[in-house]
Amino acid sequence: MNDLDTARARKTKSPFIFIVGTTSLAFVVSQLDVSILNIALPQIATSFKADISELQWIVDAYTIAFAVLMLSAGGMGDLLGSKRLFQFGLLVFGIASAGCGFSWNPFSLIAFRVLQGIGSAAMIPSSLSILNQSFAHEAKQRSKAVAWWTAAGGVSIAAGPILGGLLMHVSNWRMIFFVNVPICLIGILLSIKLKESEKHVNKGFDIPGQFSWMLALTALIAAIIELHHLGFNNPIIYGALIFSALMFILFLRIEKKATAPILPLDMFKSSTFNVLILLGITLNGSYYGTVFVLSLYLQNVLGYSSLIAGMAFLPLTAGFIISNLISAKLMAKYGTRIPILAGLTIGTIGYTGLLIAHAGTPYWQLFFPFITIPMGMGLAVPAMTTGILSTVAKTRSGTASAVLNTTRQAAGAMGVAVFGAMANGGTAAIVQAVTISSAISAICIFSLIFLIRRYLKIA
Repeated sequence: MNDLDTARARKTKSPFIFIVGTTSLAFVVSQLDVSILNIALPQIATSFKADISELQWIVDAYTIAFAVLMLSAGGMGDLLGSKRLFQFGLLVFGIASAGCGFSWNPFSLIAFRVLQGIGSAAMIPSSLSILNQSFAHEAKQRSKAVAWWTAAGGVSIAAGPILGGLLMHVSNWRMIFFVNVPICLIGILLSIKLKESEKHVNKGFDIPGQFSWMLALTALIAAIIELHHLGFNNPIIYGALIFSALMFILFLRIEKKATAPILPLDMFKSSTFNVLILLGITLNGSYYGTVFVLSLYLQNVLGYSSLIAGMAFLPLTAGFIISNLISAKLMAKYGTRIPILAGLTIGTIGYTGLLIAHAGTPYWQLFFPFITIPMGMGLAVPAMTTGILSTVAKTRSGTASAVLNTTRQAAGAMGVAVFGAMANGGTAAIVQAVTISSAISAICIFSLIFLIRRYLKIA
């Protein structure tokens, strides 16, 4: 390679690193907040004298707001420009994180967690849209960019318990929120140099669609969260489920007739789009729910401290890093199908490995599933995300990203609620929950292999 070729290579590589690095900061803080809080809950309960219900809403207020508003944020990014919405999301998330750190009671913390969810809903679809449009004409670069972006989020989820344990060891629970503020500030400053993305012609905003979607999803998740507290026969529970179903039907009718729907139903005409959305739902529901149960298992059954429990999740971080890098190389060579199928196979093996967990399981026996589960996800998720984006026009990438991430976040909240409910009742119930959640996850993920092979229409 001569000096001119070297200079060109550096010029090409520099914008790639800058764009991916800047957009990944948003994914880092948003995904970090999904997992970092679990380790801190006992300390928050002591600080605020909070009961279990209040703690549960502190966790899920963020996820609910994130999930219910992401569809609108995706559409707004396509209409108003992804860069502007990306900067707005970082600003809101940073302010909300500071508010969480300074909160004075459970209700103020829940309110600021909702605001964090609003910020995440704005910056996640817009960050992925920036990536998609920046490398729209370079398929290999786009696959590589999405893989690195996904890797950043995956590592953040896995590293959340570790970082939370370390921060609480040197300070207290408030620091897990304050750590987000400088990251958001750096992201805002760096994003100034990003190019603005293409926009749709402004045809208005789908307020009825957003309102009905928000009510449908909020009622559904709230019913699942409170199910193990109130019981299915409680009128609040079945009333919320009926209300959610009615609102969802109304939402579909509104979207069918809307001139600028937040959920363009024509996207679902693609079998590839549908099966990849189902893949995202299954992976997130299994992973979030299982990790939640494992956090209880490590601390309440095996007796690990918060710091040691956090460090025990270190293999998950390593698994995500290794597999995301491999996924990018596999996509460049084989397309999206092979990484997805390989990831599902490895993930199935990992969840099956957790079936050995009992009250006295030594950590070395848990190491294998702890590293293979994230390796499976790390292979499949970048390819899944790239596949979703390839099914739509680049000007609709923000909406497609929002649909994917909305369904994944909603599935994650449901996974925590369902698997967490099984763990309610002492150490024996927690051990049983690990076994049942692992078996369910393994069966569901293995079943997807057959759907992918039959319905995935892209290489």
